[in-house]
Amino acid sequence: MLDHLIRSATVVDGTGAPARVADLGIRDGRIAVVAEPGAVTEEARTSEDAAGLVLAPGFVDPHTHYDAQLFWDPYATPSLNHGVTTVAGGNCGFTLAPLNPARPGDADYTRRMMSKVEGMSLAALEEGAPWTWSGFGEYLDALEGRIAVNAGFMVGHCALRRYVMGPDAIGGQPDEKQLALMLELFHEAMDAGAWGLSTTQSSTHSDGDGKPVASRHALPAELLALSRAVGQHEGTQLEAIVAGCLDQFADDEIDLLVDMTAAAGRPLNWNVLTIDAAVPERVPRQLVPSERARRAGGRIVALTMPILTPMNMSLGTFCALNLIPGWGDILGLPVPERIAKLRDPDVRAEMLRRADSKEAGVFRRLANFGRYVIGDTYSAANEGLSGRVVRDIAAERSQEPFECLVEICAADDLRTVLWPMPTDNDPDSWELRRRTWEHEDVMLGGSDAGAHLDRMCGAPYTTRFIGDCLRGRKLVSLERAVQMLTDEPARLFGLRSRGRIQEGYHADLVLFDPDRIDAGPATLVHDLPGDSPRLDSRAEGIVSVRVNGVETIRDDVVTGAVPGTVLRSGRDTKTVDTRSGR
Repeated sequence: MLDHLIRSATVVDGTGAPARVADLGIRDGRIAVVAEPGAVTEEARTSEDAAGLVLAPGFVDPHTHYDAQLFWDPYATPSLNHGVTTVAGGNCGFTLAPLNPARPGDADYTRRMMSKVEGMSLAALEEGAPWTWSGFGEYLDALEGRIAVNAGFMVGHCALRRYVMGPDAIGGQPDEKQLALMLELFHEAMDAGAWGLSTTQSSTHSDGDGKPVASRHALPAELLALSRAVGQHEGTQLEAIVAGCLDQFADDEIDLLVDMTAAAGRPLNWNVLTIDAAVPERVPRQLVPSERARRAGGRIVALTMPILTPMNMSLGTFCALNLIPGWGDILGLPVPERIAKLRDPDVRAEMLRRADSKEAGVFRRLANFGRYVIGDTYSAANEGLSGRVVRDIAAERSQEPFECLVEICAADDLRTVLWPMPTDNDPDSWELRRRTWEHEDVMLGGSDAGAHLDRMCGAPYTTRFIGDCLRGRKLVSLERAVQMLTDEPARLFGLRSRGRIQEGYHADLVLFDPDRIDAGPATLVHDLPGDSPRLDSRAEGIVSVRVNGVETIRDDVVTGAVPGTVLRSGRDTKTVDTRSGR
């Protein structure tokens, strides 16, 4: 007997093949049968009529930071609401494990680092996760059996260094014995099911004390030793972030990434490839590592987002503005001093000069303050400004846009929420995106879901992209869009029997209304442990989401079921060997 039968759905199977109307039967968490409508004669415990609805494989998000959130939110919202059934975590060199049991204070260090570098609520980290593990396998075990999505995790380089070197991980180099211990610890993690290594060399990544995170101090020899270790395990990967990911790679960064993937013989992915027709030289430069990697026996995949991610800013709390060269020192001052500095015309002029300089890289996009929209305000002086564009207010007040913005924020003691309008929403940029997506080493992803919770909301990229393909710009077909969100990331990670609608595959499925599928606007909610805020977005047109055959979402509401599994390398992933082809 079938557990569930979905009748007369328009099946888009993830392979890119034309959609077809079919019945689909589920048994024991797997797709038991896909057949012409009416051809399934086996009885089913439950069934539903899906005429007019699209049935696709569950979406795979290749870059998330749900490592902590899954403990207090096993549904990985809002990703699950938007059809994501599998998430990859442990990215950018940051994981909650391993933790050295001889140094209990390392858990506090890790929480403060995650709060700073990934924008996670410190209160939520302290109150929402148990922190009972030491080894990486113990961390995975703590999640097993209590999550609604399938989740796989890389091992963060920062955690490996901290475990072995303690505080010396910041600024120090491992001796021969310490490197051997680091490798031993790493092998243990992969034996337990870790997907591989994630690391960062990015200049934007600092810990809770404001110091460069541990992996930024690693020399190439250490990174290559860890990369070779990755290649000794089945179904493993590399993920790496360097400073040039934000704009354009330096030559030595290209050398490092190519050497790492070649040493491992495994794919390496990085994020995020920013596509903007105003900077046409960026895409070719960022794909040079991919071209060189293939010649060297490796593979480097660039993740890029198919939507413009809603992101808010503030002069009062840490955000991307702090990462503009020269801005961090000013925006890190106590509020009264910060306001005084920001009101100084000479200081503002220097800040704008630095923001528009080449060294600002991709953050130059944030410097057009006339294009900002005022969000939430908190003072009588700012009444009626919410939703208005700064350039219009500045014109009324005969002020320069940045001066106007500063005065608005100062009236709110810098609590004002700011929404920058994207500068790359033009037809030429969207056409450049469409062409770039055709490259064999470019893949959709980079949501950062689970991180920067009160600043950005990338999780809904799946529904927003499909809605755009069906009713908006229509840059790719529905079949191709689904393939880009399902089979392509599943194949990159070597996921066994996931990413397609095919008999014998795991029944990770999303059923949606093609006339309505979309993502609602990002709204601030207070539902984290400690009443901390985050941005959320409703899923529109998602009828049902199933993970391993069990319904987890019905009409954008979680069912309470937790059928997800921790995806472990080797058992749940197979090797994608870059040396012998894919």
